[in-house]
Amino acid sequence: MNGVLVLDKPAGFTSFDAVAVLRKLTGERKIGHTGTLDPMATGVLPMLLGKAAKAADLLPDTDKAYRAEFTLGKRFDTGDSTGRVLEERDVPVSRAQLEAALDKFRGEIDQMPPMVSAVSIGGKRLYEYARQGVEVPRKPRKVRIFRLELAHYDEAARAGALLVRCSKGTYIRTLIEDIAGEMGALGAMTALRRTAACGFMEADACPLETLRARPEDIPARLRPTESLFADHPPVRVSAAQAARFQNGGSLALERLHLPHMPADGQRLRIQSPEGEFLGLGQVELAAGQVKFLKLFKEAEP
Repeated sequence: MNGVLVLDKPAGFTSFDAVAVLRKLTGERKIGHTGTLDPMATGVLPMLLGKAAKAADLLPDTDKAYRAEFTLGKRFDTGDSTGRVLEERDVPVSRAQLEAALDKFRGEIDQMPPMVSAVSIGGKRLYEYARQGVEVPRKPRKVRIFRLELAHYDEAARAGALLVRCSKGTYIRTLIEDIAGEMGALGAMTALRRTAACGFMEADACPLETLRARPEDIPARLRPTESLFADHPPVRVSAAQAARFQNGGSLALERLHLPHMPADGQRLRIQSPEGEFLGLGQVELAAGQVKFLKLFKEAEP
């Protein structure tokens, strides 16, 4: 069973839990995912089955989108409401104040990875240090916030929701804490739903319970592995070039039918003469070739 299954992950499940469930439902052992979602989070989680699992380390850095609910007035050790309250601060915050604070977090910003995260320092995940009660020095990382809007806000309850579109590696709970801090307040995420990832939207995602109820429908729900690389230009090659590529060989740029010269380092989708997705190649202008990168179709015997 090969392809991409766009899952609507339920709350209370880790990404690894989702992998385990799909293994039982499909009998497929090779299953990966395209990016971790915390247990409290729900929403779009593309799962990679069979040969598609080989795509995990080659996925393009596509934007992700979220709807994040928050409350102001408390700080938790996890950065979200699933943790232990560390501090409370009764600071009134108006909608106008909140809107003004959001302006400062659009575009490229520095973000400190939270201690409860999978970032590795010194060979250990930060969450492992956090479980031991140890806080280690971290360096801020550059992330980009493409969209940041206030979906709603209740001034009396000091609670609301944000719509966020951001670069890979952005921590939404940290973003909420930082926005609150900009106003001299405390804040925490109370719910999170991913609405887009890897080019897939909520409408593309299937709830886990639906898959459990009708596992026989899973093959029909699989999307082609090639859909993960829709942003990479396609190149249809000859039969001889296809055979060479499937055996790990590079392709001469001058012999490829390209609408324009690609950029150095650009990745291309290599397709057979019939349009079947074979794998990925990477442009090396100095060598005048497209270097073999990854094969997703087995060579013919």
